[in-house]
Order: sequence, then structure tokens, then C-alpha cells
Amino acid sequence: MIDHTSTVSDIATAVKAGRLRAAETVEIALARIAELDGRLNGFTDLMAERARATAARLDAAIKEGHEPGPLAGVPFAVKDLYDIAGRVTTAGSRINRDREPSGADQPLIQRLEAAGAVLVGALNMSEYAYDFIGENIHYGHARNPHDPSRGAGGSSSGSGVAVASGMVPLSLGSDTNGSIRVPSSFCGLFGLKPTFGRLPRNRSFPFVSSLDHLGPMARSARDLALAYDAIQGPDADDPVCAQRAPEPALPDLEHGVDGLRIAVAGDYFAKGGEPLAHEAVEAFAAALGTSRTITLPEARRARAAAYVMTAVEGANLHRERLRHRADEINPETRDRLLAGALLPAEWYVQASRFRRWYRARVRELFRDVDVILAPATPCVAPRLGEEIMVIDGVELPVKSTIGMFAQPISFLGLPVVATPYAKASPMPIGVQVIAAPWREDHALRVARHLEHLGVAASRVASV
Repeated sequence: MIDHTSTVSDIATAVKAGRLRAAETVEIALARIAELDGRLNGFTDLMAERARATAARLDAAIKEGHEPGPLAGVPFAVKDLYDIAGRVTTAGSRINRDREPSGADQPLIQRLEAAGAVLVGALNMSEYAYDFIGENIHYGHARNPHDPSRGAGGSSSGSGVAVASGMVPLSLGSDTNGSIRVPSSFCGLFGLKPTFGRLPRNRSFPFVSSLDHLGPMARSARDLALAYDAIQGPDADDPVCAQRAPEPALPDLEHGVDGLRIAVAGDYFAKGGEPLAHEAVEAFAAALGTSRTITLPEARRARAAAYVMTAVEGANLHRERLRHRADEINPETRDRLLAGALLPAEWYVQASRFRRWYRARVRELFRDVDVILAPATPCVAPRLGEEIMVIDGVELPVKSTIGMFAQPISFLGLPVVATPYAKASPMPIGVQVIAAPWREDHALRVARHLEHLGVAASRVASV
């Protein structure tokens, strides 16, 4: 029986076999959204008419004997910075409501629908993707399905809410400094931040062009791989999207981790978080049979450089909005952007130079290791409005501390699968499974093996 807890592969298998119509999967999703979204605020726009029309075309094609695709009938939703044809892309802002409707779907939406998936709506997000909690003063805060008094994680907050609550089995988000990995950790999901340049970003609203990634979120490693395989491929309209042939990850998922050299990130990544964050990493390492620890050099400086590049590029992108409509931007977001506009150009140049050095040093590590484990977040999801967290007896600002483990990895552009720790309760937490550039298959294999062992698992929240 297919319901809101069913996986991507369960749904697609049933639709392709004729045991279920795509129209039915859409109605299951729409009913679940109607039941829960008033409390959780994951969606900013529901596209029921489009979804029903897409499902009807898919059912007709199947009836005529056509191959429906590997994601046949799977409902999905996308962060509200993906262009959707005929709809204004708000990127969580008030100002963007004045933009013209998009003329076409973002390429990843096109690729998912070509694979048989069905778009059902656009998802809530932090304004202009500049937040780790998932708060939004214009559209309301997204609420964590495991505890609605807590944040869902930003900036892909609605992407986490929609999947963790069972409203859809698959979503697309974006990750600049951790915005797929943080909501995946807080909501208890598998999320993929691919290699920088792996997936096209054109027709999505940018944040920091040199750090932005797009990627999927799902409730199993296999579902994540199915989606990833469907959306791979170059696109000439994104100058940084590498002109490389797709490299399917799915066939290798069931091969376990034989032959993979796995280590744990030590030093900077071994301290500074709540005990549960480090317990999760230790449990994964024990399950994988590794006691090896390595050091990512200058991770603290990498985080600082990421802050500089984020602030400067973000401020430059929003320069005209800051000049003419600053009072319409969330004050916290506005102040960070204004601060970025005041930073000396030489700071940005130095941060970029450091990035090149840092990337070269870390890539050298992958000569001797294939996968590195590190915490995804230093804590479980904080309560909405919470300003201070205490770690090791030290009071720290919540909003900036949440990205402490994610930012140094975004800065490198490495592929990461955020993987939920099965024993985290009542609130989820995740681990970063980090691989060498272009080796998403390695990270997915490890995540799948941990899931097979029962050490990693997601669950639909009982809202």
C-alpha cells in the first residue's frame, strides 16, 4: 500500500507496474499537505492544477505503453528560488514579488519531470537564502515536523519540512554554506550537496555564485541516488556546470563499502558541538570499522573566509535593493548584507586566494582517503526565536554557530551526503559523509551502507 510514508522507489515501482496511477500519488500528497501545512508552513505555493495535469499525461502515456521513467508518479516540491514556468520566483523575499513570472522551469525540475516525477509546489525558505534556522518574516517561519516549536533549518527549510513530514517523498534545495545539510540534520533526512559545478544552477535565484549548489533531499540514500541520477548532466547556460557525462551512482549503492578508505575529521571538527553531534560521528565510524582520524588544515580560517566571500558577494548581488528598498528586507538579513558592502575589496581577494590554497591542501588528503566523516550541525534544531546556545559551558550565538561544521566544506565544493543518525531522539541530528570531488557515488555508498546497518535512518515525523 502506498501512503505518505512510502519511498520514491516504492512509488515509482508501483506506478510503473500499473498497481497505482500517478493521479493517485498526487492526491495522496495534496491531502497530506492540506492536513499538515497549516501548522508547519513548508509550502509557499501549491500547484495542484499543474500536478494533476502532469499526472494525467503520465497515466495516459503509461496506458499507451510508453516508458514512464525511473521516478514515475513521484510527487516532489522545490525551494522557492527555483524558477517555475509562469510563476514569480520570490527567494523568500517581499521585494521579488515584483519580478516577472518565470518563462521556463529550472533545468533540475525539467529533468525530474522528464524522469516521471510530478511537481506539486514551491517551498518556504529563509529570505534570500541567508539564514540557518528557517525563519522568514514575510511568509512565516517553517516549523520542524518533529517539534513545531523548533526551526526546520535554513535556508532550505521548506524542503526539509515537506519531506520529513511526509507531504512529499522528495524535494530540491540549495546549499551555499550548509543550506541542504543543516535542514537535513535538523529534520532527520538524507541530503546531497553535490560537487560544485556538478548540477546546473541557471534559472535559480543566486546567493553567492562562487559557493552556490543545488541538490535533492529524501528519506533514504537510495531515493537520494535515484533523484541524483535523474538530474545529472551539463548545461551550457551555467558557466560553472562542468561539461562532464553523468556518472550514475545507483548501481554501486548495494556494493557496500569494500575498498573505500574512510576516516573521521579530527581537530576542529572533533570539538565545539553538543555531545550528540560527536556521538553520531563515532557511531558511524564504529559501524564502518574505522578508527582513523585526519586533520583538515585551517578549517577555522576556511570558515572565516567563507563568511567574507558570502557577505561580499551577497551584498554585491543585492546592491540596488539595499539602496532603494532596504526597509523591505528582514532587518537581520539586511544588516548582514550592509556589513558585506562595507568590507574592503582586499579581504575578498585574500579570501579567494586562501580558498585556492585550502582546496589544494584538502584535495591532497584524498590521495590516501576516499570518505571523511564530520558532524553536520553542532546541535539539534533550536527553538524558534532562540538566540543563545551553550556548548562546553560557553554561550554562543545560535544563528552563526549552526554552520560551523558545514561552512568549511562548502568552501571546498566537495560532495557531501548529510546522513541522519538513527539513535538521535527525540530530535534528529546528522553526519556529513564527505567525498572527493566528483565522487558522489562514494558518499552515497557509505550513506546507504550505514542505512543498511541500521545506524543511519530517517523517519516520517508523527506530527
